[in-house]
Amino acid sequence: MSTRTVRTTKMPVKMALIGCGGMARYHAAQILRHQGATEIRVVCEPSLLAYAQFSALFEDVGLKPPPNEPDLQRLLQEYSQEVQAAFIITPHVYHHDQATACLEAGVDVLLEKPMVMSAAEARSLIATRDRTGRLLVVAFNGSLSPEIRTAVKMLRRGDLGRLINIHAVVWQNWNGLTANTWRQAPAMSGGGFLFDTGAHLLNTTADLAGEEFVEVAAWLDDSGRDVDINGVVMARLASGAFVALSGCGDTIESCASDVRVFCSEGMLRTGVWGERLEVQRRGEAELAPVDVGVSRVAWEQFLAVRSGQIPNPSPPEVGLRMAQLWDMIKLSAATGGRPVMMKDVI
Repeated sequence: MSTRTVRTTKMPVKMALIGCGGMARYHAAQILRHQGATEIRVVCEPSLLAYAQFSALFEDVGLKPPPNEPDLQRLLQEYSQEVQAAFIITPHVYHHDQATACLEAGVDVLLEKPMVMSAAEARSLIATRDRTGRLLVVAFNGSLSPEIRTAVKMLRRGDLGRLINIHAVVWQNWNGLTANTWRQAPAMSGGGFLFDTGAHLLNTTADLAGEEFVEVAAWLDDSGRDVDINGVVMARLASGAFVALSGCGDTIESCASDVRVFCSEGMLRTGVWGERLEVQRRGEAELAPVDVGVSRVAWEQFLAVRSGQIPNPSPPEVGLRMAQLWDMIKLSAATGGRPVMMKDVI
């Protein structure tokens, strides 16, 4: 893993925003609240409509929108002396190549979820990170949250004893929300609900587990679509602990989750986005909330990592473990739920 030097400059970080779609506009609105720390110097968006909608965010607060260079390679060449960091918020299929290009251009990267489409791409991106010495943070709400970071510390220290079982579920009316969009086009998305909103389920579970999934059995249902809409996964960790995951992408209007981790001396409850953290130890009557402090948005976390204030809470190594899990899920589901071993996808 690359090492970072602490930066003491007070100058705002000049960043390139790669993608100007709905999620990019959401993140940009948050970044605009911290203009002293960040300057969105340039964007990369091939859609004129998306760029116009993005520009309106700046015009609404009396700011001039950043220029748009739709070609990423040209952007990295023309702005090589200005741009220090990039936030990549594009369809999943582009993540690997765009992140690779930015890292090789000497630009630090915050990369939207899911990190990449496969474990092979994950290993490639880690190798590029190591070779270039640049920073790569994956924008997973769960891994970036103080709730999940606190839960991980408790589990690694053995505060709740030996890990026995992880049970997690996420649900959303995703099918209707994403119909006729790239999210239901497998070549661009790499999967359906379980790889989109459900990517938070897979990543947070992998982060909490902190070890390899050695055996996986999975069933995916497409409900007549081109991608999975509902899914269920059973898995075994290297330690022997069990994992049960469920994703429902075709329910009533809602979006929520529940994650339970059962250990020999206690249990904890959280969510795939780090919505909460509650713990119950042996001898206690019920779950009780854990005070973990204030959460910061993804870009603020990235800046804190980049300046050396905190260690990287969501490195690509966690993304690799999730990608390996997704590869195993796809292979098992494609063979009718046949158990798949880690060696089958390496």
